[in-house]
Amino acid sequence: MEDGEILQRIKRGDESALDYLYRKHYKMMAKMILRNSGTEDEAKDIFQDALIVFWEKVISDKLVLTSKISTFLYSICQNLWRKELDRKSKLSAEQTDNIDDTDPDLQERIAIVNQCIAMLGDTCKRLLTHYYFDKLSMSDIAEKMGFANADTAKTKKYKCKQELDKKIKSLYKASDFLD
Repeated sequence: MEDGEILQRIKRGDESALDYLYRKHYKMMAKMILRNSGTEDEAKDIFQDALIVFWEKVISDKLVLTSKISTFLYSICQNLWRKELDRKSKLSAEQTDNIDDTDPDLQERIAIVNQCIAMLGDTCKRLLTHYYFDKLSMSDIAEKMGFANADTAKTKKYKCKQELDKKIKSLYKASDFLD
């Protein structure tokens, strides 16, 4: 289906045009979101929201299309995803602000985790530090540490976290962490 035909179908209220756009472009949009710390569910939500924005613009005759529909949808998805990441970042900052870091129990737990991270290999130390303390995305970590891609970094983070969990469990009891 050509872009002009898609626009005409949408203006007529033909929802099959949206189904066509979803099937044709979803993978590309999802890939962008997944590469940027998103989940499959978030990718679905963002792309559906993008299609709604596109539909509404076409219906209201407010759309001036100067590129292909796929390019336009991609830019909508990027903007929506940036807004979602900003929202998540603000929520995370608010949650961090609510943590009482003067709590001696929390300080002790943090010290235990830091001590155990220090016992890990260099790669795991760097990766976990980049992720949990520097708040870098998987893409940024992959680039910084020379991994093939974000998925490789994610897999390595998972293995490092398992190693950290084992280290903590071998040195401490659960009661050491509970009040």
